Amino acid sequence: MARTDPAELTRVRFWRWRRNPLRRHSDVVEARIVLVTWTLALLGGTFAGQAAATGVDQALAARRAAVHTVAAALAEDASKIPPSTTGVDDGKVWAKVRWTTADGVTHTAKTKAEPGAAAGTRVTAWADSTGNLVSKPPTVAQAKLEAVGTGLLVVSGAGSTALAGGWLVRRRLLRRRLAEWDAEWKRVGPQWRNLSGGKG
Repeated sequence: MARTDPAELTRVRFWRWRRNPLRRHSDVVEARIVLVTWTLALLGGTFAGQAAATGVDQALAARRAAVHTVAAALAEDASKIPPSTTGVDDGKVWAKVRWTTADGVTHTAKTKAEPGAAAGTRVTAWADSTGNLVSKPPTVAQAKLEAVGTGLLVVSGAGSTALAGGWLVRRRLLRRRLAEWDAEWKRVGPQWRNLSGGKG
């Protein structure tokens, strides 16, 4: 005959939501706090993450739309040794380039080029609406990846914040409940000892 765990006999699912003589007002409040906390963590985190991902994706799309490519030529030999930099290194070096706009004006500026490229080598640069050279915008795939990464970070952050807030509220409720139990025991305890003949 299989043995039954005593904990299984005393466990009642959703007991805080059911009417019973042992349920207190604080139990109902705690059940609602748990429900609200998980709702905020799941739904709120999801909406916040989706909004963040959409915002990043739209911002990067606007950046792509605001720049255009420029056919330029190196005005000097590019250094053969890439400078040591901190952060992401794409292996390219900064070199001066020259290009002529549609209105016939010649511009010079610095952009990234392959190390060791000789003067006169054609390079593709990126310029904004004012004609200033800017960094290459992320591709559609790179922008999607960045948007998804940002969305996931916001989801986890918002969800964790909601769960932490719910935990703090429940902890405060528990302290209040323990204080109420202590006050009740101080009131009932002496009467119980008197009924048991003063023992205990």
